[in-house]
Amino acid sequence: MSDVVVIGAGMVGAACAYYAARAGLDVTVVDRGPVAGGTSGAGEGNLLVSDKPPGPELDLMLVSLARWAELDADVGGFEFEHKGGLVVAATGAGAADLDALVEAHCAAGVQAERVDDPRDREPELAAGLAGGAFYPQDAQVQPALAAARLLQAAGLTVHAGEVTGLDVRGDQVVGVRLRDGVIPAGHVVNAAGVWSGELSEAFGAPVPIEPRRGFVLVTEPMPPIIRHKVYAAEYVANVASGDADLQASAVVEGTPSGPILIGASRERVGFDAGRPLGVLRRLAAQAVALFPALAGVHALRAYRGFRPYCADHLPIIGPDPRRPGLFHACGHEGAGIGLAPATGELLAALITGTPPRLDPTPYAAVRFAATSGGRR
Repeated sequence: MSDVVVIGAGMVGAACAYYAARAGLDVTVVDRGPVAGGTSGAGEGNLLVSDKPPGPELDLMLVSLARWAELDADVGGFEFEHKGGLVVAATGAGAADLDALVEAHCAAGVQAERVDDPRDREPELAAGLAGGAFYPQDAQVQPALAAARLLQAAGLTVHAGEVTGLDVRGDQVVGVRLRDGVIPAGHVVNAAGVWSGELSEAFGAPVPIEPRRGFVLVTEPMPPIIRHKVYAAEYVANVASGDADLQASAVVEGTPSGPILIGASRERVGFDAGRPLGVLRRLAAQAVALFPALAGVHALRAYRGFRPYCADHLPIIGPDPRRPGLFHACGHEGAGIGLAPATGELLAALITGTPPRLDPTPYAAVRFAATSGGRR
């Protein structure tokens, strides 16, 4: 019998397993696919403070950045890179909004500075941009490597299997049911990413997680012409939007091996696995508008992922009052890579009864329990 079964071997699940194991708990990780085989493997690995306004999500991210630095020193091997983020505005109004955001971020403890001419930071940017903001704390990891390295560092392997329900004795969760058996456990963590909503329904403790599709274009290898993660100011609004329709705003960055990554689109279309050419063309056009030198560069491929979207734009972290012994760690949308260490650390504290570094209230599952119809 394990102390904890973590459902999901993506970045969030790996972090939950790592910190639970570090707290002295016996942990089993179960997934129906490979490590980082879902959203984590389709992500860019963003660790961003720049796209999060002051509030609970930013608080979680600031703790996570400190944990990422520790993990790089203690575990390493996942291409942790402090490249910094440059947000650019095309209009005077956009620049004024960025100035206000920089001021609010600085008051919240974020390192941020106003940039009059973004080409001072990125010489290949288009001329005529109205202003920008630079965030030296923005960073990046290789997410599939990071998930694998954390599991390896904790001495954990992944049990292959599909979870179909909870094993419950009276009111208490005592394990998970798989198609081919049962894994007993004192605690169960729902860290199944975009499938967390569907799984929570099967558990009789539904939480509102939906897939939000996104694409990334990958170019042919290039000389290092882009120094930072660069994105248009509209990206911040798109991240915070609840609109189901397509939203796209350029996010452009180089990689150590040469290809340039171009995102980011968002749309709620269920698990539609299509690759609409119009979305890819729109991303390419927005990237060229920012960096004219990309006009003659070939895009070699595009990859697709589904972000675990939660309507109030906060992850769900902690125990579910409807199912004692069930914990959630899901709903991070596109920020799961960045927020994973703080999520895992917070969850381990809640399971062991250790005082957490952050107030868990804003992320608690109880905010959905009253409106979900209760226990089935």
